[in-house]
Amino acid sequence: MGNFAKWIGGGLGWAFGGPIGALIGFAVGSMLDGSESNNSTRTLGPGNTTEGDFKMSLLVLMACIMKADGRVDKSELAVVKRFLVANFGEQGALDAMPILKNLLEQRINETEVAAQISQHMNYSSKLELLHLLFNIAFADGEVVASELATIQRIATIFRIDRLDFESVKAPYMKHEDSNWAYKSLEIEPTATNEEIKKAYRRMAMKYHPDKVNDLGEEVKKSATEKFRSINEAYESLKKQRGFV
Repeated sequence: MGNFAKWIGGGLGWAFGGPIGALIGFAVGSMLDGSESNNSTRTLGPGNTTEGDFKMSLLVLMACIMKADGRVDKSELAVVKRFLVANFGEQGALDAMPILKNLLEQRINETEVAAQISQHMNYSSKLELLHLLFNIAFADGEVVASELATIQRIATIFRIDRLDFESVKAPYMKHEDSNWAYKSLEIEPTATNEEIKKAYRRMAMKYHPDKVNDLGEEVKKSATEKFRSINEAYESLKKQRGFV
């Protein structure tokens, strides 16, 4: 129970039920039989997204991304483990991998799973979930077409605004899109320097790590990466255009 208890953090709320709950139930077996009274494994009622809800949603969607090309090999598992270590620490990765491997053995209806998440998770948390899915897809150095298509379908069900989706995607497309910095800031290349400055301030507010404060320190830490990418885009445009 210990490993599972550590990974779900503050307990499961809405993720305990619905398609995600069924998937988790299969993946962890008797760990969800309710026999433990440990506070870290308590089941919470419906309402705000808990740290456990977010992390389990991430694991399920992670499995969808990994299965997008129809196969999962050892090298891909190694890449995903490095991602988990980078975002959740060595112990967090060790705790999550057995659950993830069990999820990979199941048939996952990504439409049903994404719909459940969309119903319960706020917009900022869904944006951070997309950011992490792109991180997973890019962990081997590129986002392949099948992975991008899966993430885009999930974003559509999440009702993510097109400009927000392009902003999250843009830093992963630097090698093939010269306008990535503009897309990161949700502006056109025709924007004035003053418009760029205003866009930067707006985006810095939108993606501030405090927006996902309720999801735990590990998630907040990973959200800082997106915040940094906004800064990177802004600095890139300042350098290109020569303004301060």
